[in-house]
Amino acid sequence: MAGALDGIKVLDLARYVAGPYCAQLLGDFGAEVIKIEKPGVGDIMRGPGAAVGDDRLYMMMFNGEKRSLTLDLRHPAGRGILASLISKADVLVENFRPGTMEAMGFGWEEVSALNSRVVMARISGFGQDGPWAKRPAFDAIAQAEGGLMHMTGSVDGEATMYGSVVIDYSTGTNAALGVMAALQARERTGRGQVVDVPLLDTAMSFLMTAVAEHHRDGTVMGRLGNRDRYSAPTNTYRTRDGQRLHLMGGNQKHFEALLEIMDETRVMDDPRFATPAGRLENAELVDETVAGWFARYDRDSLLERLLAAEIPCARLADVTDIVENPQVKYRGQIIEIEHPVQGTVRMQGNPIRLADTPVKNHRTVPTLGQHTDEILSDWLNLDQNAIAALREDGVI
Repeated sequence: MAGALDGIKVLDLARYVAGPYCAQLLGDFGAEVIKIEKPGVGDIMRGPGAAVGDDRLYMMMFNGEKRSLTLDLRHPAGRGILASLISKADVLVENFRPGTMEAMGFGWEEVSALNSRVVMARISGFGQDGPWAKRPAFDAIAQAEGGLMHMTGSVDGEATMYGSVVIDYSTGTNAALGVMAALQARERTGRGQVVDVPLLDTAMSFLMTAVAEHHRDGTVMGRLGNRDRYSAPTNTYRTRDGQRLHLMGGNQKHFEALLEIMDETRVMDDPRFATPAGRLENAELVDETVAGWFARYDRDSLLERLLAAEIPCARLADVTDIVENPQVKYRGQIIEIEHPVQGTVRMQGNPIRLADTPVKNHRTVPTLGQHTDEILSDWLNLDQNAIAALREDGVI
């Protein structure tokens, strides 16, 4: 069956994570994605030291459903080929430092002159203009400058970053969403547009009520560990066997069900525990009390009772637990892909399901330049002699 974006052609000039992830999402939805890489080098994620562990595995996380074309954009002929490709594309994704595309002759004015219908996704650290536009940035820089790092960690501990590149992932997702909105707008206007998505803006979108609270009375939202900011009891608690459960029991219905399980219904006579507002105001005491209750039980038996009462709770799963999770298996969320170097690799799939236009869930990841000849032939009608000449000149 055709994907939702079947027929859409995407040029992916991006490197690292956010940009390639944006293009991968578009590919998952059926777009044809061409990854343009520097000859002999490719995306930096192909190189040693680009990621902890096996860099090829890291590359696979963000570059599925693409074909690879090597192209030297410093060479005039390489830029000429890019111009020809842009004239036939629907989407161009780039995440160079602002000004780089302009220096190469491919700023928005030049790109839109080549193809007025193209949508140009521009991913950067701080945006395409402004006093910080040309500052270098990665995920952790955006977490730090965007306020998330200050809000993450234990109450009395140091600020810490998330355990994953959550801003890169989210910026890539936001960019893909922006691209699809721009494609829809193009159906009405006939024109493409720039989709400008910075890491900093994405990081700030996670701040919940922090900005509003600061505006109200100067409050600076701090760290609470695993405690929820808006309800109690919501935290991670240790059980008798040394395991941990995360509970979300701040809702009045859930809290009263918890009291039944713990045989502690008399607690409702205490005004500090009787209402959601009272429990939130006395969150430290609530946590101490619930921690004492949980310490009476082993994890699995307590989890079974909590779930039977429809109280939101979960074990703290590691990756071994995740890949064996029956719901994950049912959803088919762990997929297998084939790679000519790595062989069969298992990884997480796209989290979105579309009933009538299914998401591709068996990604293929290209080796560097694997599809150069066929792309130049398919897109630009170049014959083998012309392609051989380009290769001889180091253009591809």
